[in-house]
Amino acid sequence: MLQIADLTLRIAGRPLLEGASATVSRGERVGLIGPNGAGKTTLFRLIGGEIQPDQGSLAITGGWRVGRVRQDAPSGPEPLVEVVLAADEERSRLLRELEHTKDGYRLAEIHERLLAIGSDAAPARAARILAGLGFSTEQQGRPASELSGGWRMRVALAGLLFAMPDLLLLDEPTNHLDLEATLWLEGFLKSYPGTILLISHDRTLLNNVCQKIVHLEERKLVAYNGNYDTFERTRRERLERQAAMAERQAAQRRHIQSFIDRFRYKASKARQAQSRIKALARMEPIASVVEQRTTAFTFPSPEELSPPLLALDRVEAGYEPGKPVLRKLTLRLDPDDRIGLLGANGNGKSTFMKLIAGRLAPLGGQIVKPGRMKVGYFAQDQTEELDLEATPLILMERADPKGQQGKHRSHLARFGFDVIKADTKVGRLSGGEKARLLFALCTREAPHILLLDEPTNHLDIDAREALIHALNEYQGAVLLVSHDPHLLELVSERLWLVADGTVQPFDGDLDDYRKRVMEERREEKQARRERNANPAAQREPKRPAPPRQPGNELRRQVAAAEERLAKLNAAKEILERRLADPQVYKGPKLALAELQVKLADIASAIAATEEQWLTAQSALEGA
Repeated sequence: MLQIADLTLRIAGRPLLEGASATVSRGERVGLIGPNGAGKTTLFRLIGGEIQPDQGSLAITGGWRVGRVRQDAPSGPEPLVEVVLAADEERSRLLRELEHTKDGYRLAEIHERLLAIGSDAAPARAARILAGLGFSTEQQGRPASELSGGWRMRVALAGLLFAMPDLLLLDEPTNHLDLEATLWLEGFLKSYPGTILLISHDRTLLNNVCQKIVHLEERKLVAYNGNYDTFERTRRERLERQAAMAERQAAQRRHIQSFIDRFRYKASKARQAQSRIKALARMEPIASVVEQRTTAFTFPSPEELSPPLLALDRVEAGYEPGKPVLRKLTLRLDPDDRIGLLGANGNGKSTFMKLIAGRLAPLGGQIVKPGRMKVGYFAQDQTEELDLEATPLILMERADPKGQQGKHRSHLARFGFDVIKADTKVGRLSGGEKARLLFALCTREAPHILLLDEPTNHLDIDAREALIHALNEYQGAVLLVSHDPHLLELVSERLWLVADGTVQPFDGDLDDYRKRVMEERREEKQARRERNANPAAQREPKRPAPPRQPGNELRRQVAAAEERLAKLNAAKEILERRLADPQVYKGPKLALAELQVKLADIASAIAATEEQWLTAQSALEGA
């Protein structure tokens, strides 16, 4: 159990927490939310023992192991799989000891412990986690030093998930993920056997994973049962009640004060007036409701142009002549388009965005666009290119030397930069403020097309809602890449899929795409299991199968599904008997976690196989 009691913490004399209390019980999945700068990450440092509170206590009972993503992302020559395997410190220590120990009894103990923690299955589990986070089999064998910073952070996250700590601390884990990896992480966390404390501004993730929300507000920790939507509704109702109570109290105070003012100097009413004075002094004031909302921002409206804004005719795009990344692009973009780009990392989304932005010349085909068309391009990695010693106003003047200072200040004000913030050095701005500065810079010319590549990183929930409102009010076209399903659903009216070397309209909504991704992963998982179960089949050349009658093939599929279901149910029964043994819960936690993970995998396989059986049986009956 994690127990926080009357905690007070000051940083540089500024109080971040004052008398804060909260409890997280075993197995709970808790979302920790609050505006940027409220102290959420600092609370994680307290839980991890990096800093100590000024007052109060923070206790972790039950022998919990606490895990958090390392700040120093891996960058050595070791293959990614080895980096992830090394995150299980007990397994690594036992394997090192195994190489040097000559004591037979100790060797037996080490082998027994390695067997208990599932050491033999560890490489496969590490590979599954890396694959879920977007690493191909080929990438898993490459050194971390070849990766960019964002991908190295994925490796660090994979190591943490592999280590399976009792208390998992996750601070904005989706910031470096694409939509596909975010969907995988969501499923992983929902079945995680330990306790989770999650900082996130992704309301879809908070809704689908968390059973409890702890809100850091006014330097206190306030707990709400349920997911984020439940929290928002409950908090709104509480604030409405509080506002109504404050109004009633204010009316009562006015009535009492009116009586006092009227009768305090009349002898016949003096006693009643004094009584009301004392009652007024004893009346505890109800705090008025003050909503702290992020400053709204707006995008300037572009001048009108006749459609289409952009027309691509059999365009090829890439970085080397003769080696296109994308082919046969025949698409058009109109002024009122709101398009979300889907597709796993590495499929060419960034290449397509650079092509539309004009930063990448086509290798073939034709692009037609009006001469006066302007494009605004936002990419999160642009924050690394900002001059930290300059101010937002100076950066605006550099981007538009001929513009007047008043015009620059007015444009910055659209994005929440008042006079003081406009003259503050970029290095002193928060991550969210730097993101808003990028919005200001890329829209200074009132672009006709906004290209947004992961625009929500470092924006809190209120700022994301402001972005959604601003995009829906914007008069130009929007092309959006985001791992935030909430943003995609509320902004995008159409979806394009980047896959198989091209870009095509996707026939369906985000739920359809989510189902497609999950189905592809189930098929990959099934194929991997079959390869592992019969490695000889990978080496033997396939012989041409004789032609079969449709009915015979369907009967074979039904029989195969029934046989597989029998095996899976038998394996499930064995695992359930083991988990019903009280002694298992007194043993190593990792061994218990492995059993629970295996049971979850078998349950998923049973559900998928039953679905296959039903499909084949229905087709057979129809035949």
